[in-house]
Parts: sequence; structure tokens; C-alpha cells
Amino acid sequence: MPWWSWIVIWIALVALSLLFFVVLGVRLFRKFMATVKELGEAGERFSTFPAAPSVDTAGVDGQSVNGAAAGAGTEPQPEPGSAVFASPMRMGHDYRASKFARQEARRQRRVQRKLDRGQPQRLHDIELS
Repeated sequence: MPWWSWIVIWIALVALSLLFFVVLGVRLFRKFMATVKELGEAGERFSTFPAAPSVDTAGVDGQSVNGAAAGAGTEPQPEPGSAVFASPMRMGHDYRASKFARQEARRQRRVQRKLDRGQPQRLHDIELS
């Protein structure tokens, strides 16, 4: 092989490696710009805070202090993230109330299921009714 063929081979290898690095650089730049664009969109979306939760605080017996939710029938669902700004007493009350509601719903389903099957009821369930 003549001496100049080694020069041509090395020039071709260097050119191909430079082309490879340019293609990788372009792909990296495009991915970086897409990430910056998504980061900007996420910043705009999360920069606004949700509306503050209502100041309506419920007492221990479940009665509303200002009576706003008294005639509503069902209480409005809290917005996600509003528990962070709520008082611990209110959150404890809401937790206990929802826990009792779930237990009562399970008890009602159990009583109805046993009634449908003709099975004897639990004494505890009969006492609560």
C-alpha cells in the first residue's frame, strides 16, 4: 500500500468522527432546548398558586362555624394541596369524620349483605342501628 493511502484513510476516519460528534451535538442541543421549553412551561403552570381554601372551620361536633356549608347538602371537595394550609385540628377532624363515614358505609354494606343471604347479624351491628 502506498504511503499516501494511509493519509487518506486517516483523513476519512477523522472526518467521520467529526461528523459523528456534530450529529451527537445537534441531537444534544435539540434535547436540551426541548427540556428548557418544558421547564419553562412547567414554571408558568406551577407559578400560579391555587385559590386559598375557605376560612370555614368546622368545630369538633362537625357544625360549621360560619354556616356556609350548612345548607349545601354535601360539603365541597377540598382542592388538592389545600391540606398544607389548613389547621391541624381541622385536618384531624376531617380525617376522623371520613374514617367514621367509611366504617359506617362498610357496616351498612355488611348488614345488607347478611340480610340478603339470611345470615344472623352481628350484635354490634344491631346495637348501632
